[in-house]
Amino acid sequence: MARFFVDALPAAGERFVLTGENAEHAKVLRLRPGESVTLCDGAGTDCPCTVAEGLTLTAGPSLPCAAEPNAAVSLWLAFPKADKAEHVIQKATELGAAELVFFPSRYCVSRPEGKALDKKLERWQKIARSAAEQSGRGVIPTVRAAASFHDALRQAAEADLPILFYENEEQYSLREAIGSLPVPCAGKVRISLMTGAEGGFSAEEITQARNAGLRICTLGPRILRCETAPLAGLTAVLYALGAMD
Repeated sequence: MARFFVDALPAAGERFVLTGENAEHAKVLRLRPGESVTLCDGAGTDCPCTVAEGLTLTAGPSLPCAAEPNAAVSLWLAFPKADKAEHVIQKATELGAAELVFFPSRYCVSRPEGKALDKKLERWQKIARSAAEQSGRGVIPTVRAAASFHDALRQAAEADLPILFYENEEQYSLREAIGSLPVPCAGKVRISLMTGAEGGFSAEEITQARNAGLRICTLGPRILRCETAPLAGLTAVLYALGAMD
């Protein structure tokens, strides 16, 4: 079923006309009268509609998006090289990430700044929107950048469960970290998952993260690439919380 994100949802029974990029998308799909489509406000509410004619829809009653997970998981990623970020953004959005935040760290090769960073963020946000539409999401994850590693740690630590994955950690597992959450959780639990660039994290950065309140976790005995680790962590967390049932 076609899905369109809009600024505001119509009331049940109202007519709604698709415009801008949504109209262009609808023309490509060649929607016909009687077909079902969905409007979404990007905040987790869906509005099922029926195509009346052309780009005009008739709205049905709004309802919560059933595709949104019961946890708000933010991914915090050290800037990777090349187009690896685009792959992670697309797949993390499909899986259910609530937010993706990029930051510079000691071993980052790529360190976009200024207009170059603005251009990347604009493109990355479009990738997230497209992936959200394709995967039936009710929320478009925000894609942004933290100014420094220190800022990333400070913001990530505000979550109910802030985790940093480190290849040299051998004791504390993700299973243990998830098990530390209260059951049942009050409201939608907020979880931060932080991963490094191609070179990982330095020992000094791990100390800083631990002092900031992040849990230093292992993702198992295998060394995962920087584009694999965040997706593996996200999937494991959502599965453990029942968000993939």
